[in-house]
Amino acid sequence: MVKLNKIYTRTGDEGETGIGDGSRLPKHALRVSAYGDVDEANAVIGIALSELNKSSSNPKIAATLLRIQNDLFDLGADLCVPEQDGEEPGTCLRITQAQIEALETDIDDLNESLSPLTSFVLPSGTVSAAHLHHARTVVRRTERMMTALAAEEHVNTAAMKYINRLSDLLFVMARVVNLAEGGDILWRPGGER
Repeated sequence: MVKLNKIYTRTGDEGETGIGDGSRLPKHALRVSAYGDVDEANAVIGIALSELNKSSSNPKIAATLLRIQNDLFDLGADLCVPEQDGEEPGTCLRITQAQIEALETDIDDLNESLSPLTSFVLPSGTVSAAHLHHARTVVRRTERMMTALAAEEHVNTAAMKYINRLSDLLFVMARVVNLAEGGDILWRPGGER
C-alpha cells in the first residue's frame, strides 16, 4: 500500500526524478514523459467521469471509467519500472492481457447499440461526450509518447495494446453518450464553405 507522509521532497529541484526501480532520470526523459501523459489521460477521464456522474445518464460507462482510472495507475506503475531481462512474472505491476480483453469486451458491448459510421465524427455533442473525445485525444498522444519510448527501450507489449484499445473505447463511449441526445455530429467535408 502506498503511504505519502510528505508531499514535497525537494529531490526533483535539479530537474531529475526518481523512478520505480530507484534510479533517477531527467524529468524530460521519454519514460517520465510517457507515464506523465498517462497521468494526464487519467485526469481528463476523471473530468469526463465527473460530468457523467452529474447526469447519472449512463452508470455502466461511469463504472467502466472508474475501473479504467485504476488501470491507468497500473499502467503508470508499469512504465515507471523498466522491465528487466528475465523478470519473474508478478515481480512488478504490469498491464495484463486480461485488462486488454476487458476493454475489448466493453467496446463490443457498447458498439452493439450504434449504427455503422458513414462519416467521421466531430469531437462534439453533449458535454460528457466532448470530455470523452478530449480524453481520447490525450490517450492518443500518450500512445505516441509510449511508442517513442518503445523505439528506444523495452515497453511491455500488453501496455502498448492497452493504450491503443483505450482510445477506441473512449470513442465508442462518446458515441453512446451522444446517442442518448440525438446521435453523432458528423463531419461534412467542405460543408461550411
